[in-house]
Amino acid sequence: MSTGPVHGATGPVHGTWEPRPAARWEDAFLAGNGHHGALVHGDPHDERVIVTHHALVRPDPDGEDTRDRLPPRVAHLLPAVQDRLLAGDLHAADELTDGRPLRWIRPFHPAFQVRLRRPDATGTGTGKGTGARTGAGARHGYRRAVDFATGEVRVDCGGHTARLFVSRADDAVVQHLTDPGPALDVLLDHRLSGAPAAADALHRHVRTPEGALLGLRVGYPGSERAYTGVTLVTATGGTVTVTPEGIRVEGAREVLLLTRVRRHTGEANLPAEGRALRALTAGRADAYPALLARHLTLHRTAYRRVSLDLSADPAERALSGSALLRRPDSPALAERLFAAGRYHLLSSSGLNPPRLTGLWTGEWDTAWSGGFTTDANLNLQTASATAADLPEVTEALASLVHRQLPDWRDNARAVFGARGVVAPAHTDGESGHAYHFDRDYPLHLWTAGADWLVKPLVDHDEARGAHDPRTTAVLAEIASFYEDFLTRTDEHGRWAVVPSYSPENRPDGGGPGAVDAAMDLSAARHALLTAADRHPEHAARWRAVAARLPPHRTNADGALAEWARPGLRDAYDHRHLSHLYGVWPLDEIDPHDTPAAARAAHRALALRGAENDSAHGHLHQALIAARLGDGGRVAAALARVLHGDYFHASLMSSHYPGRDVYNADAAHTLPAVLIEALVRSTPDRLVLLPAPLPAHPAGTLRGVRTRFGATLDLTWSPEGGTAVLRPSRTHRVDLRTPSGAQVLHLVAGQDHVLTLTGPRPR
Repeated sequence: MSTGPVHGATGPVHGTWEPRPAARWEDAFLAGNGHHGALVHGDPHDERVIVTHHALVRPDPDGEDTRDRLPPRVAHLLPAVQDRLLAGDLHAADELTDGRPLRWIRPFHPAFQVRLRRPDATGTGTGKGTGARTGAGARHGYRRAVDFATGEVRVDCGGHTARLFVSRADDAVVQHLTDPGPALDVLLDHRLSGAPAAADALHRHVRTPEGALLGLRVGYPGSERAYTGVTLVTATGGTVTVTPEGIRVEGAREVLLLTRVRRHTGEANLPAEGRALRALTAGRADAYPALLARHLTLHRTAYRRVSLDLSADPAERALSGSALLRRPDSPALAERLFAAGRYHLLSSSGLNPPRLTGLWTGEWDTAWSGGFTTDANLNLQTASATAADLPEVTEALASLVHRQLPDWRDNARAVFGARGVVAPAHTDGESGHAYHFDRDYPLHLWTAGADWLVKPLVDHDEARGAHDPRTTAVLAEIASFYEDFLTRTDEHGRWAVVPSYSPENRPDGGGPGAVDAAMDLSAARHALLTAADRHPEHAARWRAVAARLPPHRTNADGALAEWARPGLRDAYDHRHLSHLYGVWPLDEIDPHDTPAAARAAHRALALRGAENDSAHGHLHQALIAARLGDGGRVAAALARVLHGDYFHASLMSSHYPGRDVYNADAAHTLPAVLIEALVRSTPDRLVLLPAPLPAHPAGTLRGVRTRFGATLDLTWSPEGGTAVLRPSRTHRVDLRTPSGAQVLHLVAGQDHVLTLTGPRPR
């Protein structure tokens, strides 16, 4: 079994470590199975493991008028607003609302912390603070580590060992301690930062045949809803007793804890929950290896599919994460962040895809309610799902989409009077209604979201060579929406997308609701044509609708305009790059097929500012630059993030420089950027080294999944390289490399080896 991060003298490190406990929850090491999450501080004398769950969103009080949680019924106002927008009134769409104030989505919050106190340990005092113990731990060989390949967090200090993982097989937080000391107190504590004072907390601690059970039921203020945490404590040797605060274990050789969280209405059956946990262990504290083995079958298999080796210095690979972060130009840092990004993305995907904070938070007042923002953030975080061969992420995204389709239909009817579906820009994971909007951010007018959310599902289908009928059905609903919505035309007889919203920008001098946003045009075309490919019975009709959409416009600066409507001026200094949706994630604009449009898109990218230095803005620029073959701009965007102090010691990222606002955008998107700079695939094309990075002139990328059904291993250096394709189906592929183009005839089951030479002289 694993004992910590995998260190290889000749390969990258698949884990990270620190020489001291985490003093802040943001630095706690992370584990998760896509349902439960855990944040491990690693204090051997007063450990705090914060437990989270994707389902934990704070409900509205019972009896509260929740009409503001429904989409606004404004379809009857739409024709008049469309008339005014088409006549040149740049603020007409400001009035397409029912006048409600901004209503935030329901906030995500942590469950509680499992506290493990050793009252006999020197320097523990009252358990406040960790400074003295941090020093003592370091003198006794303290080490806190997480192994990405296993999902196991381990703390070693003075002969004491604590291990934790969150089981994908058994859906439980599993903790194991050896040599826990003469006494160990175990308690559940929900009093984390921002927890409502009025929360109704009830503790129940009982000794049963199942073992010692800690139960914590937390009722939401003003609501019948609650959540319950249950921890089963089993010990080898010694005694286990119930105390007023929790459970005390004395004289044990090892202790096993299993924890689950459940959100519910009414009371939870504590003995039944305990029996379910005991069934996993047969009441044995030494069941940890068996539990871990079941988990590894799922987690390790997924994690090991793809790896990146940038030929880093072994001495730098051996550094702790916090030390490595102080070397932002190190290939070892890029390797580790790539590995950490895939690990955290996998670990936060299950019931849902990753939230703005992944699956983790240490406080109740989570920024932006800790929800899912679908007009860039979630989309960027899941950008690597297909290429990095993480179908678990794609399935989690699909789960969110399909659960919310009834609400998406409500949005289409209420706001636009149309059939089909419209996705919200913000969701808490429960409701898919579009109710989070105001005058400055009229997110209810955004129609491109459904296409963007379904795009990774389409990519996944292309990679595996089969259509998921659920995705095919959703595409038909998106196409039906555009059929109903596109009723107005311009002076050339082309459809006018009106109102049209380019998240989260607005034309210079105008309101945010405008006409013919480039993103809306690209999304409508893509949805209609993709749906037509899968529905022959409607293909002619939907292709005809797509053909009448206006083309993109090139503005006076030579840039692809954010709004195709003449007279709408671009506002360049903005964190979003919605207008370049046709470049990434779509294949609509490509240097090989549409060189003029690609040049205009590249000019638009060059003119784009960074606005408030949001991490997602920098990496969004990098993804688009990679598609346009601009390795220098990819490298510059990565450098701004790596030099901007965006990463915590946990290797989870922040939204702003200086580790300001815990946020998963950079952590989860960075692997996609590195892959796109090295490999790009479509259903019929493979581009190798499209945007080489000067900082990484040599390396190996293994296991990339292409959209034409082959896995790819790529090795490159300044002298050339090798690519090995392992196709799962027979296919003709257009190959582009720095030295030229050729056609590949791939045969299912037969490896295809390519020898790459250096770039052609210019």
